[in-house]
Amino acid sequence: MDFKMKKYIDLSKKEWYRIGIAVLAGLLVGWLFFHGSGNNATEPVKHHHEQAEAGTKKVTIWTCSMHPQIRQDHPGKCPICGMDLIPLTDLKTTESASADEIPMTEAAMKLADVQTMTVQKGYPAKEVRLLGKVKPDERNIAELTARYGGRIDKLFVNFTGQHVRKGEKLALIYSPDLITAQKELLEAIQYKNTNPDLYRAARNKLKLWNLTDAQINGIEQKGTIQEDFEVMSPISGTVTKRQVSLGDYVKTGASLFEVINLTDVWVMFDAYETDLPWLRNNDKVQFTVASLPGESFKGKVTYIDPFIDAKTRVAHVRVEVHNPHLELKPEMFANGIVTSQRAENGKVLLIPQTAVLWTGKRSIVYVKVPNREEPTFKMREITLGPESGDNYVVADGLKEGEEIAVNGVFQIDASAQLAGKPSMMNPKGGDSGAGSMPGMDMGGSKSTSSAKAKTAEEASETKVPEAFKQQLTNVYEAYLKMKNAFVAKQFDKVQADAKAVQAALGKVDMEELKGDNHLAWMKQLNVMKPNIATITSTVKPDEQKAAFATFNKTFYESVKRFGLKGVTIYYQFCPMALNNKGAFWLSESADIRNPYFGSDMLTCGETRDTIQ
Repeated sequence: MDFKMKKYIDLSKKEWYRIGIAVLAGLLVGWLFFHGSGNNATEPVKHHHEQAEAGTKKVTIWTCSMHPQIRQDHPGKCPICGMDLIPLTDLKTTESASADEIPMTEAAMKLADVQTMTVQKGYPAKEVRLLGKVKPDERNIAELTARYGGRIDKLFVNFTGQHVRKGEKLALIYSPDLITAQKELLEAIQYKNTNPDLYRAARNKLKLWNLTDAQINGIEQKGTIQEDFEVMSPISGTVTKRQVSLGDYVKTGASLFEVINLTDVWVMFDAYETDLPWLRNNDKVQFTVASLPGESFKGKVTYIDPFIDAKTRVAHVRVEVHNPHLELKPEMFANGIVTSQRAENGKVLLIPQTAVLWTGKRSIVYVKVPNREEPTFKMREITLGPESGDNYVVADGLKEGEEIAVNGVFQIDASAQLAGKPSMMNPKGGDSGAGSMPGMDMGGSKSTSSAKAKTAEEASETKVPEAFKQQLTNVYEAYLKMKNAFVAKQFDKVQADAKAVQAALGKVDMEELKGDNHLAWMKQLNVMKPNIATITSTVKPDEQKAAFATFNKTFYESVKRFGLKGVTIYYQFCPMALNNKGAFWLSESADIRNPYFGSDMLTCGETRDTIQ
């Protein structure tokens, strides 16, 4: 018992000895930690406090380089495109920004090829291309009619096209009425002194029948009756009409000849309504005609028709041209270019056409917001003036010095749509349903619509309104005339008909479309507009056909996607067109009428698709 107690006491002493050593060591370490640096004993606490304070100011946000509206506080995959999220370091949570702003990372700017420019003022200028015809100067047309009835005894002009000089004899007329009037004059001479009124009446009767004083004096002096009287040309020019033959009897007022002086001609150009703001009197016009390749002519605008033709929707623009060698012949087709500068109102704001998203009723640009750490844009609706080459005149909505996006505008607008912010298709913003994917963080926007509502909205966006189909049908009807002009190899008419297609495209109201249909039409329009413009600007067959082929592919996509009203379309293909590269076209008939070869290979091709 005593042995066990002694052993227990010895063990307890050892344990207490070990515990004491551990306590002393802990006290020593604590003293070194808190007092070994003098007055800096509280620095670790201060450092910890600064870290906590900094954490309230800055957080690490993870975003997508292609879809910057996706933001979350942890790494992962983009719910839209599946790309790895990248960190947005040092993003201040206290940064103030409008809810309508669309931020983009530098990486997203580069991938979307977004480019900006500063809005500046300049003198608007445009190259207006016009199609017209050579016409005679109406002031140089002389219509010769019979002043008295009689018989054509002799003709000095035997065919139309004969050139005559002023005062040259055209025909001789035997007139019984003139013989009677001459007899009355010779009798009245006897009473010249006693009855002067009778004498003057006899002379005036002959004057009314277009006899000159010299002819009447000759009759008086000779005292004999002249049986045949001359019809003389009042101007120098070309006989364009001969209405009588030798031996014909004519009545008073009957048409005999038409003589036109072609040393000065008019070129009557057709100007569409969109061209009229750029045309002024005295504008210089340079034009060519197909019969004189390589040669150009110049003239000035002397008259612009104040009326628009109700059928063709064009106004006539007159250019006067001196034509001493008679190279320009009436009814020749002419292709004119007017370089017009609207400088009467001084400088105006000009922006590239690529900067504008046009919905048919509204024009949208994206303005870069200043004083932001990352590129940020905001949608703005503007009012456009006329086109100026590759630019638009801005009537309202922008100020000089503001910075706008001029490339990659579609990508910015798509980001705005996905984020539920104001955009081209959704000007009021809010949840557009474009980005409602499971697990997607849209920057705080919440969807309150049910699954049924979303389905109904998607169905309405997919449906093509009948009004839009009718407008697209109008484009197709204008297209057929242009296509048939290709078949007939009438390239001047192709150019004119292409302007009608261009006008019909301009009347298509894209705001009738919603969602993906709207974006699809915008992309298709961006292909069709420049190609139809190329066809309207040239009569060179190769250039017209190349643009026609590109236009056809995109127009087929439009017709296939949106449909037309009450027509059947045949999409046809020729493998030998365009130097064996192959080309398509649309036709109203299953019969092949090749627009690329015309009569040379009229039936070359096949039908690839039929749309009803």
